[in-house]
Amino acid sequence: MLRVLVRRSRDVDYFTLDAARELDGLRDGGPGWWLRGDGDTRDASVVERVLTGAPRSNVDGYDIVIAAPRPISVLLAVDPDHGAGVVAAHRHSVRASIEYLERHALIVRDRRGGHDLDRGGSWERIVGFTHGLNRHGEPHLHDHVLVGARPSGATSVLDSRCLYAHARAADALYRGSLRRQLAVRTPWRAWRSFDGVEHVAGLDEGYRALWSGHHATRGDKLHWSRRTTLAAWNADVRRFDVAGVVDSPREVRVVDEHRFAGAFEGRDVVARRHVIDAWANAVVFGQDASDTARCVDAMYPALGDGRGVREATIGVRDARLVALVRERGPRPVDADELDRWRRGARSVSRSVIDHSR
Repeated sequence: MLRVLVRRSRDVDYFTLDAARELDGLRDGGPGWWLRGDGDTRDASVVERVLTGAPRSNVDGYDIVIAAPRPISVLLAVDPDHGAGVVAAHRHSVRASIEYLERHALIVRDRRGGHDLDRGGSWERIVGFTHGLNRHGEPHLHDHVLVGARPSGATSVLDSRCLYAHARAADALYRGSLRRQLAVRTPWRAWRSFDGVEHVAGLDEGYRALWSGHHATRGDKLHWSRRTTLAAWNADVRRFDVAGVVDSPREVRVVDEHRFAGAFEGRDVVARRHVIDAWANAVVFGQDASDTARCVDAMYPALGDGRGVREATIGVRDARLVALVRERGPRPVDADELDRWRRGARSVSRSVIDHSR
């Protein structure tokens, strides 16, 4: 889940003073890591330079919170031997999500001659802080990514509407990338159900109930060591009740076209961000974000390299391509296979099929 939180203060002690020792040994260095920039992430004076505002705005920046789906966070507790791979998959996917936001949602709006001009920008510094707990001691892998409100070289702050408009697409890219990277870096495979719920193949659903993340109170900030964290999780498991494993589908590297088409229900027009969102969610076992972008751009050239909230649009019928899908079958996610599909191939070759391990 991706959330965009406004920062109206340059007080960054919440991040710099939290050593997030629950993930010691599962990541390189401490919890802080630079997506762009350098310096000691434990030093508040260094980190606060990320937050850049403007004289006419009371917004200094944004805290973009990107959290792994619950079952993937659970892997930190039930399979600590592969925890480093889970964290690495998460960070890889966080970076991909932020790169998407910077390219497509970082817009500065200028008014000149009575007209609004949208200009793209970039962040001079970007820093993330990776944590593995929530306030109730449950496994909760997430990042706080801090960015400035004023892009590099700009005199005014970014148009926040664009960040919020593209948040769903950025979240879908993160989740799709995470599902794919988990299979690359660990023995586990994550998949997304038709109703939009992430599962990990072979992981009992009782763990989702054990560490639900839903509590009546917010709880206090925890500062647990790795040893304390593992001891607490092991104690929790004594209350574990078997709920069963949700059967995963066979891994086929094609788009779930029913899910893709359903994503546009109720829309009048479709922009590139809506297609990105639909595509990333419809690749059941995930896809790297860069590959998702390439597939979408190849299939929908009319949408161009859309930015902001004034992207080019197409009709829902043109987005769904139902007639072509019925004629040729579901679209493959491999670039070469997709190119053959676009040129009129009737069916997907056997190389597209990737049987479950």
